Amino acid sequence: MLSVLVAKRLVSGVCPKSLRPAVAELVTTRGYKGEAPDDSRGDIIEIPLPPWTEKDGETMDIKRRRLLFQSRKRGMLENCILLSLFAKQYLNTMNEPQLRQYDRLINEPSNDWDIYYWATEAQPVPDVYAGEIMDLLKEFTKNKDQEQRLDAPNLEYLDKGSQ
Repeated sequence: MLSVLVAKRLVSGVCPKSLRPAVAELVTTRGYKGEAPDDSRGDIIEIPLPPWTEKDGETMDIKRRRLLFQSRKRGMLENCILLSLFAKQYLNTMNEPQLRQYDRLINEPSNDWDIYYWATEAQPVPDVYAGEIMDLLKEFTKNKDQEQRLDAPNLEYLDKGSQ
C-alpha cells in the first residue's frame, strides 16, 4: 500500500497532467507478476529511441575520445568492462572505416544485451554488424590469455594511451 502511495506521488510530481491518469492507472493496477505466462506486458510503455546517425565532421581524435567514453559508460557492467578493455587495446590502432564500424556497433543497437550476446557468440550477429570489428571483439571476448577482467579501467588511464 505504501509503495502505491509513493508511486502516485512520484507520478504526480514528474508527469505532465495529460499523462497522469494513464500512468497513475498503470501504477495502481499493476503488481509484480514475474514471468507469468498470462502476462500480456500491456503495461509496459515503449519509449522510442531516435535513430542512430553517424556523426559527420568529427576528427579521428575526437571520434576516438567519444568512442572511448561511450565504451566505458554503458548500460550494463558486463559491456562496460568488455568494451572499455577492448577500446583500451584496439581503439588507437583503428583506421577510419574501422572506427565507423565500431561506432555503429556500440551505438546503433538499443539493447546492450544484444551486443553482449553477439560478442560472446550466444546469438548470431546480424549482417549489418558483422565485419572486421565484430570478429575482433568476439576474439577479444574469448580471453585466450585468461586475463583477469573484473573491472573497467578508468577513463584517465585509457585517455593517456590516445595522446
